[in-house]
Amino acid sequence: MRFFITGVAGFIGFHVAKRLLQTGHVVCGYDGITPYYDVRLKKDRLSILNKLDGFEFVHGMLEDAPLVMETCENAKPDVVMHFAAQAGVRYSLENPRSYVESNVKGSFNIIEATNRVRPAHLLMASTSSIYGNNPEVPFSENDKADNPLTIYAATKKSMELMAHSNAHLNAVPTTCFRFFTVYGPWGRPDMALFRFVKNMLEDLPIDVYGHGKMSRDFTYIDDLVEAVIRLVEVIPAPIGQPMPNNVDSLSPVAPFRIVNIGGGAPIDLMDFISTIERKLGVKAKINFTDMQPGDVNTTFASPMLLETLVNYKPESGLNHGVGQFIDWYVDYLTDKSA
Repeated sequence: MRFFITGVAGFIGFHVAKRLLQTGHVVCGYDGITPYYDVRLKKDRLSILNKLDGFEFVHGMLEDAPLVMETCENAKPDVVMHFAAQAGVRYSLENPRSYVESNVKGSFNIIEATNRVRPAHLLMASTSSIYGNNPEVPFSENDKADNPLTIYAATKKSMELMAHSNAHLNAVPTTCFRFFTVYGPWGRPDMALFRFVKNMLEDLPIDVYGHGKMSRDFTYIDDLVEAVIRLVEVIPAPIGQPMPNNVDSLSPVAPFRIVNIGGGAPIDLMDFISTIERKLGVKAKINFTDMQPGDVNTTFASPMLLETLVNYKPESGLNHGVGQFIDWYVDYLTDKSA
């Protein structure tokens, strides 16, 4: 199959593209290589993809509508996967305009391009942040999610709504993923695991928000990739086809579905830190602080729909995932210093 993947130099886009290439598919990747975090990490991910057969890369911004359209048309994709975004909850407090430009305007450009190329399936990365501080757990795809706490979450919800409207109007089958705290090798430097490991190895304190009284539904990257790739062939049904069961989020008026990608097993933040300490053999120096604006107390995915659709849910334990990240991190630093 032929895939057009945005955000291919990013953490998740890189891993999905790598898996697809290794299994014989063709991937046209698109990425702006923005300096939100160290571009060397993005370029190193790309260097791995460039060594694999079937990969082509185009450097461009989501906001560049003509280039998005031209690249997508030239790629002739069977499937479009949209992972590119301005990420990060806290940065959205500092620079909210960049989120509107990338996540709303940029996502619209991708949606518009799919109307021209007519892929069999459009898959788009959304976020668990859309659920806000929902007191009802676990979070279900059919829960009301109209109270986002950050511009980041609001822009992702806007993307979902635009995608639904487009699926209704133009019959492009669309699936939106809501990701839950993804971690693993080649992860983002702004994420907690990366920051904690880096500081602990450098004998620096780590900032722990909410005085450590939070929990997150962590999702190991390999589990996420497996779930996403299985869902490629689970194309939302045409309008009018009955919903398969009462947990489905399939729209009654469009070939559109939202799916949580999470295991449904939240971990307390202090247990997360304890796991890092054991794996590193280092005791963390902790600086407890108040919760940041936009933070939520807990994230907790219901994996029922994912399991129903693909007979799979993320299940990698924290010991395995954190260990894999630390092994990668140490090797990566060693390679860079050699």
